[in-house]
Amino acid sequence: MSSSSSRNPANALTVIITGASRGIGKEIATLFAQAGYRLLLTARDEKRLQQTVQSLATTYPASVIHGKAVDLSLPQEATAFGRWCLTYGEPDILINNAGQFLPGSLAEEPAGQLEQQLAVNLGSAYHLTRALLPDMIQRGTGHIFTICSIASLQPYAQGGSYSISKYALHGFTKNLREELKPTGVKVTGVYPGAVLTDSWGDFDNSSGRIMEPSDIAKMIFQAAHLSPQACVEDIVIRPRLGDL
Repeated sequence: MSSSSSRNPANALTVIITGASRGIGKEIATLFAQAGYRLLLTARDEKRLQQTVQSLATTYPASVIHGKAVDLSLPQEATAFGRWCLTYGEPDILINNAGQFLPGSLAEEPAGQLEQQLAVNLGSAYHLTRALLPDMIQRGTGHIFTICSIASLQPYAQGGSYSISKYALHGFTKNLREELKPTGVKVTGVYPGAVLTDSWGDFDNSSGRIMEPSDIAKMIFQAAHLSPQACVEDIVIRPRLGDL
């Protein structure tokens, strides 16, 4: 699925966003589409992804937008998606946003939950990043954002395997930052507190107790537009009243 316009400049930068059909990923895609970037979007839900691509293309016709539904928890699909992205040109910005929240205590969560959370929350970023890194390193430019979580930094009740997977994602991001310092490729870890996404179900946020997805998207967009010599290593953002 794709949409394009002749008004899009040939030298438009390419932004790859995972988990782009809803929540934080969709808000990030909206900001970059508004700015005229070329977008390569993915999510598991093909119907919802197609709706997102069409909506953005209609609202921002100057942006070229392509979408491909894949399950990034499967290493072969993550790698194949990376190769698909490279067919559209050089990747300038990668935003590893795909993730899944499954609550539970370590003592009581079902068997296999750890493996599932690691595959979705860590494996998706690990395998896709590895597929795109050689091109970025060769060019000596690029920016990788990984959406971790406050759960990457602070354990909490019922965090279970979700928190473990996010701690692992934090470690991946920190290692990546160290490895890529000499290459010109930037790495930013994003650590949001509570954000009103689908994982909160029918939570009543009329009082503004937790953040909006657009809050996170704006921070990422700004961090992506600094001088080449500046790198925001960590974005830690919590609700004004603190964690729940």
